[in-house]
Amino acid sequence: MFEPAQLRSFLAVAETLSFTKAAERLGLAQPTVSQHVRKLEAAAKRVLVARDTRDVRLTDNGDAMAGFARSILSAHDAASRYFSGSAMRGRLRFGTADDLAITGLPRILREFRQVYPQINLELTVGQSDQLYKRLNAGQLDLVFVKWVAGAKDGTVVQQDSFAWVGLEQTSLDPAEPVPLIAYPAPSLSRKLAIDALESAGRTWRITCTTRQISGVLAAVRAGIGVAVMPSSLVPDDLKIITRRFDLPPVGDVDFTLIRNPLANTEVIEALTQTIAGRTLKRPS
Repeated sequence: MFEPAQLRSFLAVAETLSFTKAAERLGLAQPTVSQHVRKLEAAAKRVLVARDTRDVRLTDNGDAMAGFARSILSAHDAASRYFSGSAMRGRLRFGTADDLAITGLPRILREFRQVYPQINLELTVGQSDQLYKRLNAGQLDLVFVKWVAGAKDGTVVQQDSFAWVGLEQTSLDPAEPVPLIAYPAPSLSRKLAIDALESAGRTWRITCTTRQISGVLAAVRAGIGVAVMPSSLVPDDLKIITRRFDLPPVGDVDFTLIRNPLANTEVIEALTQTIAGRTLKRPS
């Protein structure tokens, strides 16, 4: 009932909210993408995409179709690989920074396992520095980590900027040390936060040290202090307070995939392509 080519075009539109960007991603002409979406709407007998001169958005039926499309295409691709004799097998030891694990990454990994059920995916969650050391020691095959923008080679999935985060009712006295919630050293966000404060002549004190993003968020919500984290990962109940208290800018960050050159190239490339090109943000 639903053609894979039409589903792929629709998903590209759903993920970019742009017919132009969808066409660029797929390497198709924009009229072809528009035609695919119209044919899919005709097959579904529903309007899936609302368009006007200013923006593109999914209807409720479009949201539902996006979920079905991912499942249908995953099954289609898995069947094609299986019956063509090219189904990949093997083990992939994948490490991800813990705050990236609270984005849409789990859903992406679930889709990957549906498409490649014969790949044994082993997941390690930790801090970026630790994961990078384990990669260099040959203990991991691929890591998804945060680095200062442009600092490391690899596949940059998303660029972001660090921000100071606190409660709506947070109050900071400029004459008092900034109460800082941070990961233990070595930690990229901890180092950049302290360096930025000291460069700006601001004093600081650590009010909470935690090894997990859940601990950072709990401490901020408890009003114990403020934290530094990527802007796109700030939950709805917390606020970016950088300008409110004239806190110094911390810098930009790359969400980067780095591979072990000695690991299975085909398997690594499959997961890299699954993650690359997807917008990662904290689920609402």
